[in-house]
Order: sequence, then C-alpha cells, then structure tokens
Amino acid sequence: MRLLILGTGKMANQHATRFAAIPGVHLVGGVDTDSERLSAFCAAHKIEHGFSTTDEALAWGEFDAVTNVTPDAAHYATSLACIAAGKHVLCEKPLATNYAEATEMADAAERAGVVAMVNLSYRNVAEIHAAREMVLSGRIGEVKHIEASYLQSWLVSKAWGDWRTGQQWLWRLSKGHGSNGTLGDIGIHILDFASYGAGTDIETVTSRLKTFHKADGDRIGDYTLDANDSFIMTAGFANGAVGVIHATRWATGHLNDLRVRIYGDKGGIEVQHDLKSSKLRVCLDEDAETATWRDMEATPVASNYERFVNAVRFNLPTEPSFRHAAGLQRILDLAAASDETAPAFSRV
Repeated sequence: MRLLILGTGKMANQHATRFAAIPGVHLVGGVDTDSERLSAFCAAHKIEHGFSTTDEALAWGEFDAVTNVTPDAAHYATSLACIAAGKHVLCEKPLATNYAEATEMADAAERAGVVAMVNLSYRNVAEIHAAREMVLSGRIGEVKHIEASYLQSWLVSKAWGDWRTGQQWLWRLSKGHGSNGTLGDIGIHILDFASYGAGTDIETVTSRLKTFHKADGDRIGDYTLDANDSFIMTAGFANGAVGVIHATRWATGHLNDLRVRIYGDKGGIEVQHDLKSSKLRVCLDEDAETATWRDMEATPVASNYERFVNAVRFNLPTEPSFRHAAGLQRILDLAAASDETAPAFSRV
C-alpha cells in the first residue's frame, strides 16, 4: 500500500513510524504548507516526494491511501478532496469541527466506497475491548451507571513542553485557530472510550464548559486564548444508563490519564489507561457482595494503523468509521449548545 501523509506536524511522526513498521506499507509522499517542516519530515522518514498542497499531491496521484494529520479545521476540505479522488482515508480526530461537516464527510466516503476511518487512538487499548466484550456478554448484567474522565496537566506542567511558547499547544487554546478546546480535542476520546467500553451509544447530554484566565489579555501573540479548558457532562445512554463524563487540562499530577467505570446490576468494570500502562479491574459474581476488585488480563488487539491497512488491502469495512465519528461530533455539538443555553456560573 502506497501512503501519503497529509500534514507533517508532531503527530505525523507517530503515523509515519507506525505505518512504516507494517510490512508492505510504503510512505511515498508528504504534504505541508511549511516547506522547512515538510523537508525535515520527509528526510527523517525517507519519503521521496513532498508537496505544498493537497491539490498538488492529488494531481501527482501515485498513492492508494492518505493519513490525514492536519489541524482539526482542515480535516473537512482535505479529506473530501482525497475521497473525491478515490483515495482511502485515515483521519485524525475529531473528524470535523461540527456535525454537519462530519456527516457530509461520512456520506461522501460511503458513496465513494472507500475505507474511511478515524484515528480514535484509545481503540488501541486492549482493556477497553475486553471491557466491552464483558458488558455485551452480560457479565455485569444491565448497565445502570457510567463514570468517565480524561485528565491532562499540560497547562500546569512543562512535562510536554511550555504551552506558552509552543505553537502545537497554543492553537489548541484558540477558537480562531480552529480549536474546539478540551471538548473537541480530548472530549471526543473520552466519549468514545466510555461508550465503546460500555457497548452503548450516548443519546443525550447536558454540559458545562469553562475557560480559565491564562495570560494578560487572554492572548499570546496571534492566539486568543478563548477555547474551553475543562468540561463536565451528564449523559443519557441508549441502553438506559446514565453517566457523568469530565475532562480537563488542569489536572495536576495526571499527564494523560483516561478512566471509565461501568456499573451493572451484577458487577462492575474499571479501565485505567495512562502513558505507562493500562489496567482492567473487575468486581463480579460473589465479589460483588464484598466489594472485592480483581485485576484481569486482556488479549492484545490490532492497532488502528494495522486495521486501516487490512481494510484497504481486503476492501473491508472497519471501525471507528467516519459515520461513527460523525455521531460523536453530534454529541460534542449538543454539549456546546447545552453550555450556551445554561445560566452563568454563580457564587453562593
């Protein structure tokens, strides 16, 4: 499979490394408007062809599939152009910045008959697949309550670099640079983590978003720091369960931690994932009477990169699809709208 990498920023290096490790995958081109960054990226990953625009790459056309690692706001136009040219697409999350565009992208991909997948990267966590299988098999009975969180601390820590001076961080804090804040950036991950693990879709939400003061005039250079930093959400699920979901970039002591707890009338499941490890814990059968939790091993699963390549090779549908990601975008849009109509935070 001949692969074009669209966008050569920080995350593109992960894509290049992971795809290059799959036998039979050839990195044949890169695209970026920043010529210096493009040249350095292509040299680092031994990519022969570089292009300054998607149109230039499509005019060349000597590739089968695209991995789209452009900023969020560019996903829509660039992915649609590739789909129109008959190219298979793996797109970084979120699929688009609103539900209407995400739906249009899903429709276009289905009409074109191409593989169209979204890199919801925590589908690579074996423990969340094991949790889902247990839920769907009835091991914990009827699911009643779901609790999920995604905690980061890069606004209070320099472990990943100083956000005040790094473009890769500043754009995530600015609506004018295409960011939907924590809700759009990591919110989509925790929504998928929770709903996939629990084997059910989210149907309804109410949400509150919060943007905290971070710099003089809430601005650094060309970046207005107006995108949300934290959100809290209550959710109603298709299986009748209720849940609470929250995420923040202010969680001191948590570099990149996800957790979901799923409670049924016969047992409970907890999945924890951070940069170092993943853990699956269960409370089942007679352990429910003593509130005893036990660790459980999970069988390794194929990565999103591997599943995308196999889907292209064998012309198979695969998940998470554009259609699935569009459904998540609907929930994100509902959450944002819910916050806009909610009364202001007030002091007691």
